[in-house]
Amino acid sequence: MMKVLVITGGIGSGKSLACSFLEKEYGWPVYTADSRVKELYEKHDDLVVSIEEALAGRFRDEYGHFIPAALASVIFTDRSALEKVESIVFPFLTGDFLNWKSQQTESSYVILESATILEKPSLRHLGDITLLIDAPLESRVMRAAERDGVSAGQVRRRTENQPLMNSISEGDVKAPVDVVIVNDSTEKEFYEKLRSFAENLLEQKC
Repeated sequence: MMKVLVITGGIGSGKSLACSFLEKEYGWPVYTADSRVKELYEKHDDLVVSIEEALAGRFRDEYGHFIPAALASVIFTDRSALEKVESIVFPFLTGDFLNWKSQQTESSYVILESATILEKPSLRHLGDITLLIDAPLESRVMRAAERDGVSAGQVRRRTENQPLMNSISEGDVKAPVDVVIVNDSTEKEFYEKLRSFAENLLEQKC
């Protein structure tokens, strides 16, 4: 029976690198929640209309095209607005993921990549196993700054939207996951940790 491996982690942790490695080495298909949500906004006009009605605002241009920055400017500064949007979007996302999963018939595992799933109880039921990719907070900040070509200060402001991940990275909170892989050394060593993790999963299914 196919199982769902959830991979999560804070900004700059290396979760996307982990997903790419496991997909390439083991053929485990990856569903990236953040990018799929953006696609849902583009595909489903009724989804955007529902959000506009809930927030009493407009998030489309004069041609009816969704404007991500307009919505982001609201939900990043208003917690209640964010919760309203999530209550509308998550059922769409859940349905889209389950439909995608049903089409993956050649693999023993599929991967659900999500940066925020630990803070969203309504989505956690989608996974069978949860893997957290972690690293010291300052390391994550510097990696993301180099990757995105922005300042460390800009990245730190972005990490403020991931308080749970920050608390985990700093050792203040125990991660509510099945496995933690710490990406705090070389890329080669990181891949070795991922390979060991994957081989253990496959052995358990045999």
